[in-house]
Amino acid sequence: MKIAAVSDDGVTISQHFGRAPFYIILTIEGGKILAREQRDKMGHAQFAGEPHEEPHGEDPRGHGFDPAAQNRHARMAAAIADCQILLTRGMGAGAYESMKQAGIRPIVTDVANIEAAALAAARGELIDHAERLH
Repeated sequence: MKIAAVSDDGVTISQHFGRAPFYIILTIEGGKILAREQRDKMGHAQFAGEPHEEPHGEDPRGHGFDPAAQNRHARMAAAIADCQILLTRGMGAGAYESMKQAGIRPIVTDVANIEAAALAAARGELIDHAERLH
């Protein structure tokens, strides 16, 4: 199983999915971490020149569901298309739904350490705090 975590420092899970500069990818089998990899993640810095809102008004579901945002989220998901789970400590509802549509299970966790959270997720023990979506 491959689990991605957004990170600013390579050790802790970022509190903001959109702003994190990279993913840490852990390959876990038999309850052990077999491989660790860092991948660049597109984010606010790369999308700065793109439209941030639907030009004809907000989507009734809220921020992050307009076509431009969905396109950005799809590009962010492409880098981790081989992962089954995405760990974050905060993200928008639009990004959360985009990851699900890409076949990646997002988990909003309160566990900061990447390795501890990934091992718990692999065991099916990590709580998804979807109530924290913004």
